[in-house]
Amino acid sequence: MEKRLPPLNALRAFEAAARHLSFTKAADELAVTQAAVSYQIRQLEEHIGRELFRRLTRRLELTPAGVEMQAAVQDAFDRIRATLHKLADAAEDKVLSVTTLPTFASHWLVPRMGHFQLRRPDLAVRLDSSMGLGDLNHQFDVAIRSGLGQWPGTVAERLVEYRLTPVISPILADRLGGIRHPTDLARLPLLDYNDHEDIRYWHQWFALAGVAVDGLRSGPQYDMQAITGQAAVMGQGVALVCPAFFAADIASGRLIVPFPDLILVTDRSYWLVCAQRRVDEPKIKAFRDWILSEVSACEGQCGALGGSLNVGLAGPRRSAMGH
Repeated sequence: MEKRLPPLNALRAFEAAARHLSFTKAADELAVTQAAVSYQIRQLEEHIGRELFRRLTRRLELTPAGVEMQAAVQDAFDRIRATLHKLADAAEDKVLSVTTLPTFASHWLVPRMGHFQLRRPDLAVRLDSSMGLGDLNHQFDVAIRSGLGQWPGTVAERLVEYRLTPVISPILADRLGGIRHPTDLARLPLLDYNDHEDIRYWHQWFALAGVAVDGLRSGPQYDMQAITGQAAVMGQGVALVCPAFFAADIASGRLIVPFPDLILVTDRSYWLVCAQRRVDEPKIKAFRDWILSEVSACEGQCGALGGSLNVGLAGPRRSAMGH
């Protein structure tokens, strides 16, 4: 007759007590009372009909049956743990976790993610939209961030140079009787995002245009480029944006680019970033290959918007960080 297996809780209590040779330490590890551990082990001893511990003064000692039982239980638990790790790792390999900037996510990445899913239907993409880099060793597989490409412990590959040009709604432009010279823009509210950083870029753009401005008229302030661009569509002011993110608005005429030859090349770029130790993982390499191909395709599409409106996609450049 087949022997019925004992309760799992009794086996867990025995394994911990046998490892520590202490009911008290086993109870602490399992977050239960010492009495509960003692009860579970007594139940196990009654189940198999043998004593597993010699209960000596202030210490425990395994009986021969306890030694044999410990080896069997430890081996079984090790096998279960190994199988769980194997299954968890296999499941994790089927999920690609990407953290990216909100505007890059909504205006560039999300519209193209279907292409990646067609290429890799075996990978489920989990997309996070945030400003911080995050933990690329455990929390996320890859990140897309803007900056100088210098994040310790990572490999950063440049995707897109951070190029900016003013955009304005045709309705707002008509109110001024048209935009003929860069000085016309200085008379309008200049939309601001990212903690006034683009006010610095506005000064740089006017300098590029050869226009000296004493003061700039700051318009409403928003916390991301996507909202700033939408505010420009609504006629709230002039936005300084990456034109590739607003290609649909420009193509439809909701936004116009009054000075397509005046493109400010900033000191920043958009980067694909991953932990240095994970750069050769298959799912990360698959995403890298795909996004670089999309970047290359976008270069031609954005160029069709009109010469200098090309987003300035640079050739791939890897920056091994932490040196």
